[in-house]
Amino acid sequence: MNDNQVEPLELRLRKAKYRATHRGTKEADLVVGGFFARHHARWDEAALHWFEALLEEQDVDILAWAFGTAVPPARLDGELMQLLKKLDYVEVTK
Repeated sequence: MNDNQVEPLELRLRKAKYRATHRGTKEADLVVGGFFARHHARWDEAALHWFEALLEEQDVDILAWAFGTAVPPARLDGELMQLLKKLDYVEVTK
């Protein structure tokens, strides 16, 4: 795909879902994947762009921001980061 073409939103969401649920650790899958599952249906272009940027970050950093043990970078801080920090979307199954 060249720079003049833009992927359709639906394709970007499918890619984001996969990346959110296949992070490499169960904890990151639960947090990042759970966040995606709970909130993606309401996302506009800007929200998806934010999430795609979040997916580029290391799991240890994302989890630290979600758990409140580290301050997120200004470029990722805001309303969506506050939703991520709520952790009310994580469903733990046995």
